[in-house]
Amino acid sequence: MYEYIKGVLTHIYPGYLVVEAYGVGYHILMANPFRYTDYHSKEVMIYLYQNVSQDDMRLFGFKSHEEKGLFLKLINVSGIGPKSALAILANENHMGLIQAIEHEDIKFLQKFPGVGKKTASQIVLDLKGKLGELSVDNFTGQLSEDLRIDSEQSNLSLQEAIEALYALGYAKREVNKVEKILEELERTTTDAYIREGLRLLMK
Repeated sequence: MYEYIKGVLTHIYPGYLVVEAYGVGYHILMANPFRYTDYHSKEVMIYLYQNVSQDDMRLFGFKSHEEKGLFLKLINVSGIGPKSALAILANENHMGLIQAIEHEDIKFLQKFPGVGKKTASQIVLDLKGKLGELSVDNFTGQLSEDLRIDSEQSNLSLQEAIEALYALGYAKREVNKVEKILEELERTTTDAYIREGLRLLMK
């Protein structure tokens, strides 16, 4: 089982990034890989979870030990797999997630892709009162600055953001509504588009 990896960030894609360590490129699934845009071609340290199934083996990455801890709590819930847990973590309001669990806010939890009423109820049943040891101060944060960028780059950034939302499991109907709103915003980075898209999806 891997704890973390240190290496050079070589590629960033909507659903994953690639970190090279000792000549090997590791494919690491992440909630929002574009948080690491400013770290391209630089050394990074990413916490890891290795998921092994009968016909597949994947690495999931996290910015902090606390973020990984929340992920591990989520995948222990019946009905929540690694990809669903990653989609839940993509929304950076982790304090809001914890509060929703503690206050049994089923409707809030159902806004995450793939989480229905039954699964949302199971999350509350399994995790209520069990997340107090996690320090939200070290959870996912913005790594790159929001920048004004030119029109051509903005179009690419928006498209990358839309692809990232699809990769997280959001339905086309939901993403299409968000895309129309994002198109009207001031031009910005992929990371910022994703964060705003997720905020809109959770309304």
